[in-house]
Amino acid sequence: MYDFKYQQANSQDEAVSAQSSAEDGSFLAGGMTLIPTLKQRLAQPSDLVDLSAINDLVGVSEEGDSVTIGSMTTHASVASSEIVNSKIPALAALAGNIGDPQVRNRGTIGGSIANNDPAADYPAGCVALNATIITNTRKISADDFFTGLFETALEDGELITAVTFPIPDRAAYAKFPNPASRYAIVGVMVAQTGGETRAAVTGASDSGVFRSTDIENALGDTLDASAAKAVSISSDGLNNDIHASSEYRAHLVSIMASRAATAAG
Repeated sequence: MYDFKYQQANSQDEAVSAQSSAEDGSFLAGGMTLIPTLKQRLAQPSDLVDLSAINDLVGVSEEGDSVTIGSMTTHASVASSEIVNSKIPALAALAGNIGDPQVRNRGTIGGSIANNDPAADYPAGCVALNATIITNTRKISADDFFTGLFETALEDGELITAVTFPIPDRAAYAKFPNPASRYAIVGVMVAQTGGETRAAVTGASDSGVFRSTDIENALGDTLDASAAKAVSISSDGLNNDIHASSEYRAHLVSIMASRAATAAG
C-alpha cells in the first residue's frame, strides 16, 4: 500500500467535509473492493474517510409501498432483515448469496453500488426493482445511476446515504456464479411492479448492468419463463474472458432469466 491519512467520520457532514478537503480523498465503506485495490497499488488516495461509525447510514425501514436500506447496511443484515424478507424476499436472497460470509458481514450495499463492479449483484437488483439511490444532495433513479464500467452518476464528494426500493408484486434473482469469487458470471433479476416487467442483467456486459428489453418483452405480463429461455441474446458487447466466452454469457442470460421468472412465479 501507499501511505495515506486515515480519518473516521462520525456524521455525514463530517465525512463529506473530510473528503472534500483532502487532496484526493476516498470514502471507505466495507472496504471489500477498496482495500484489495490499495494492496495491489492500483489506487493512491491521499485520505481514506471511514464511514463505519455513522449510525444513521445503517438500517432497514418500510414506509408505504417501499423499503429503504441505509447505505452502510451490510449484505448479511439485508439478507437477515425481517422487513426485506417479508416485502422483497428476492432482494434478501440476492444479498445472502453475495461472496462468502466474511464479505457479507463487511460489505455494504452503498459500497457495492458506488463501485459498480460489472459482475456485482446489487446493480441488477436496483435496476430491476426500479430503485432510487439517495445521496447527501439528491435522489437518482437506478436507470440513471449506473453509467458504465465502474462508473456512476455520483459527483465528487457525493455520498450515498440510502437506497429505496418499491415493493414489487413479484421478483426473483438467478445467477451463475464464479465458483471462486461468487461474483456473477451472469446474473438476472426479474421483477414485476405495478404492471411493469423489468429484467436487469449483471456480469455479462463489458459496460456493466443493463436492462434487456428482449427478455422483458418475452416475459410479458405473465413472466413466461419458457419464452424468456427461447430468447436469442446477441453476444456483441458481452464479456469474453477466461471464465466464460461472450457466446456462453449470451446463452446464460436467457437461461438465468428463465430461472428467475420461474422462481418469481
